[in-house]
Amino acid sequence: MDTNTLIRSAVLGLIALSAVEGAAIAAEPAGKEKCYGISKAGQNDCANASGTHACSGQAKADKDPQDWKYVAAGTCAKMGGKPTPPPAKS
Repeated sequence: MDTNTLIRSAVLGLIALSAVEGAAIAAEPAGKEKCYGISKAGQNDCANASGTHACSGQAKADKDPQDWKYVAAGTCAKMGGKPTPPPAKS
């Protein structure tokens, strides 16, 4: 296998992986919505909006507006959260 073929294979593999991950991330559980600013430290459901961490359970503070948790659809505002992250800081 020559170098060009190896590089092409690696790039195609990364593209395929990102497409699969993107589809998985985009699909929210039925009857659920993301709610920002309600999770407790260590109890968020996935990566935060600012990109400082990429996994669930990594929230550092309670009610960080960048971290989110899945809640029953229509209940986010009642819990004091927001269905969208705050605007990015410039």
